[in-house]
Amino acid sequence: MPSLQSVRRKIESVKKTQKITKAMKMVAAAKLKRTQARILAARPYALKMREVIRTLSRRVNREAHPLLRKREGAHRNVILTVVTSDRGLCGAFNANILRTAVNALKELESRGVKAEVAVVGRKGRDFFRRRDWKVRREIVDIFDKLSFEHGMVMGEEFPAIADYSEGRIDAVFFIYNEFKSAIQQRVVVEQLLPFDWIVEITSAKDLDQVTEAVPGGYLYEPSEDELLKHLLHRNLHVQAYRVLLESSAAEQGARMAAMDGATRNAGELIKKLTTYYNKTRQGVITKELMDIVGGAEALK
Repeated sequence: MPSLQSVRRKIESVKKTQKITKAMKMVAAAKLKRTQARILAARPYALKMREVIRTLSRRVNREAHPLLRKREGAHRNVILTVVTSDRGLCGAFNANILRTAVNALKELESRGVKAEVAVVGRKGRDFFRRRDWKVRREIVDIFDKLSFEHGMVMGEEFPAIADYSEGRIDAVFFIYNEFKSAIQQRVVVEQLLPFDWIVEITSAKDLDQVTEAVPGGYLYEPSEDELLKHLLHRNLHVQAYRVLLESSAAEQGARMAAMDGATRNAGELIKKLTTYYNKTRQGVITKELMDIVGGAEALK
């Protein structure tokens, strides 16, 4: 049986932990408010641009730009960009992403597809450093000061545009947590390249799906080549920035929920320990009183 002093120390320790988790919950809630406003403002523009590019890629001459060239046959070289957080204490946020990424990599390898990994966030970087998959590129410590410049870097470097344009890579995917609400996030596997993508990939088998060309065309100003040159790269920047914002908002929501649960659990533990402490202390006092009464009776 633990001593009263050890129980009292345990109660004080849990109370200190509860103060920390409560403070972290409040900080996460404040950050969530800001990140949620940013993603809700950016998402409509990014999704509409994605829709426009997808429709445009099915109508223009695919040889007009390297990023539009169609791959023949199944994908053989794929990059998976895995977006995690830089910090922990956010529940199953990172575990869900990494589990999905590992399952996708194993399925791709079983089909003879060569898969490489690009990682955003310390948790993903540390995870894949201990695994056998090749990490092509990594970036960390960006979520505290997230800006569109980070989206531009990701949009240019993580899809490996040069390799894709020269045919060394057949497809690029993002795996990230999509922000649904403060208490709900959803892991999404989204194809970034080629542009005639499936909006959401539910299985690696969908990698070979091909979208048929749609009849009709557009009038371009100043020219088709000039428009595609700027618009396609701009779309990569916007989509990468949207993914970062989605992940940032989802992370804060997950952390707020996790810290709220930890605070409530600490409160329940304190209550149980306090009850146990009071019962044990009452038992000790009762025993001492009985000893005193017994000694007094013996002196009579």
